[in-house]
Amino acid sequence: MNLRVVAALVWKDFCLFFRNRFFAAVSALGIVVYLAIYFAMPGSVDETLEVGLYAPVVPPVVEQLQEEGVELKKVASEEALKQAVADGRYVAGVVLPPDIMDKLATGEQARIDLYFAPDAPQEIKGGVEVLVTELAYLQAGEQAAVELSEEIVGMDMAGMQIPPRDRLRPLFAVFLIIFETFALANLISEEAERRTIHALLVTPMRMRELFLAKGITGTSLAFAQAVLFMAIVGGMSREPLVVLVALLLGAVLATGVGFLIASVARDMMSVMAWGVVVFIVLMIPCFSIVLPGTLSHWVEVIPSYYLVDTVHRAAGFGSSWGSLWSNLAILLGYEAVIVCTGILALRRRFR
Repeated sequence: MNLRVVAALVWKDFCLFFRNRFFAAVSALGIVVYLAIYFAMPGSVDETLEVGLYAPVVPPVVEQLQEEGVELKKVASEEALKQAVADGRYVAGVVLPPDIMDKLATGEQARIDLYFAPDAPQEIKGGVEVLVTELAYLQAGEQAAVELSEEIVGMDMAGMQIPPRDRLRPLFAVFLIIFETFALANLISEEAERRTIHALLVTPMRMRELFLAKGITGTSLAFAQAVLFMAIVGGMSREPLVVLVALLLGAVLATGVGFLIASVARDMMSVMAWGVVVFIVLMIPCFSIVLPGTLSHWVEVIPSYYLVDTVHRAAGFGSSWGSLWSNLAILLGYEAVIVCTGILALRRRFR
């Protein structure tokens, strides 16, 4: 392989990229806009006490507790309550037994199950325990015998809450990475339509050198922008190597997607048409981070899920290789398939 040829092709592609004012301007503007949105958002966590409640028989004092500032949300079943707490819709869940009224009236000990979200801080746990004990006291009219059983639903990340704007960091980083699929696909499709690539292929340059150069161009453009953004917003302060590897794999994934789009697109308008569809699909998993519980597990079939989940957990909670290696392995497998498929599709177009 002639590395001088590869270097020359990469330099040419960079020059062509920045010569295209639309993609060059949008790429630069994207970083500026995302940074503005990030720093405009609150930098602290707004603690609220929203608690799910499952009770076949709801004690009358529940309404009184709501007046004291506790928002109790009734849930149809215990399983639904546990899932809602695990998804982050409630910081805690309370399950009252069907016979709680009888036991409180007779002075028997009543078992009340408490479920807490992974990111519920200790003060929230203590507050819920006090409120449940108070509920029993108000209902019984005296100190009641209550047994509280606590359970953490999901990964325990108590004391590790992050501000809302930090939840957006992986979303913005993935935005920057995925958008580069448009630029790379447009660059390749234009060269194919103008027969530039066909002219290059009659020189001593080989096909693998061409694809390596395109891959380096697309990957470096996407990777550099995402790393710059994460560095500015503090996304590299925890587990920086994990974040860098995830972003690099994401950039390679975007390059493979760019190859696929370029294999079917004929001009800039068709690149935009195909790219928007792909962009929307790849961005769906991001909303499972921003709005926990809004999406079910089917989003795990989308490759970008493993990118955004890895960046979120590493940058936000300091998760290490031990808990994220499976995400990275799956992401690597996805991108290997996508890149190889994109190369095969482009080879057929160039013939």
